Amino acid sequence: MGYHLITGGCGFVGRNFVKRLHKTTDDTIFFIDDLSVGTHPSDWLPDGTPARKENGLEFFGDDERMVFLKQDARYFIRAMLDNENHIKDTYGLDVTRFKDVFHFAAIVGGRAKIDGDPMLVALDLSIDAEFFLWVCRQKPNRVLYPSSSAAYPVDLQTEEDAIALSESDIDFKNMGQPDMTYGWSKLTGEYLAHIAAKYYGVSVTCIRPFSGYGEDQDLSYPIPAIARRAALKEDPFEVWGTGQQGRDFVHIEDVMDCTLHAMERITDGRAINIGSGRLITFLEIIEIFTEFAGYDPEIKKLLDKPVGVHSRYADMSYVNEELDWKPKLSLREGMRRVYDVAVEKYA
Repeated sequence: MGYHLITGGCGFVGRNFVKRLHKTTDDTIFFIDDLSVGTHPSDWLPDGTPARKENGLEFFGDDERMVFLKQDARYFIRAMLDNENHIKDTYGLDVTRFKDVFHFAAIVGGRAKIDGDPMLVALDLSIDAEFFLWVCRQKPNRVLYPSSSAAYPVDLQTEEDAIALSESDIDFKNMGQPDMTYGWSKLTGEYLAHIAAKYYGVSVTCIRPFSGYGEDQDLSYPIPAIARRAALKEDPFEVWGTGQQGRDFVHIEDVMDCTLHAMERITDGRAINIGSGRLITFLEIIEIFTEFAGYDPEIKKLLDKPVGVHSRYADMSYVNEELDWKPKLSLREGMRRVYDVAVEKYA
């Protein structure tokens, strides 16, 4: 038994990893979140989950193997840099080294956040810089750095030049323009991951998830927002932009499966795509959800809304062939899960 660390552990991806690791390992999951975007564990753990507080920490579960600290990840990392025994000295837990570290702490959000407040999103640069300095000193067993499909050059994602994005389309010796400050921060994080692996011997895996979605994602993201409109049978049905812009949607269960699979095989900081390899437009997504809802609404196009690049989807050849991994959930099955939850919540 040991300890895993998850920064940003109460966000969409982080909390799903907390639950997954608690279910599949005998280790303790120490997770941090300042709750600026994420939600408190009492909101997403099953009703009746035992909980108690002690020394500024919250312990969850009968076995108390989920340990939550409400704090900005940067403050925690700085304290660990200053004192490698910070957790033991401050909170009384005998933790001096972590097994696996999953770094989900970031300023994130939908398109409105990326386009509307790019300097705030640029704070991810400081979060990642301090994080990688710490892991190079602390040397956990393995590190997961989640990059993003936003790191890919935007000139490969236009209406006229839509291609499946391959891992090799990012070349640090011949850089393209990523998507806003979010893309730049993730690209920089990938570079730091390479440095950590090459010069400090840290085992690092980078992933580039495309459009991840799931039943417990908040309404600032398109899939749960569209599912809610369908559950309420809104007519006209609003879509940002023309609806012809496309993305590669992948369920959070498949994101986690691929991530853990890759961490067993990649240690040198290389980045892999996680997606379905299929480009789906938002109009097609609306058609799926309204079919579930049993109606055929008028589509109202909101042309003044931010939409990002026109097309973004993954070339999954490397992951399919070299890592022998493919997603398990079909698009319809995943979307059906989201729709059923939206009906329970809103209809």
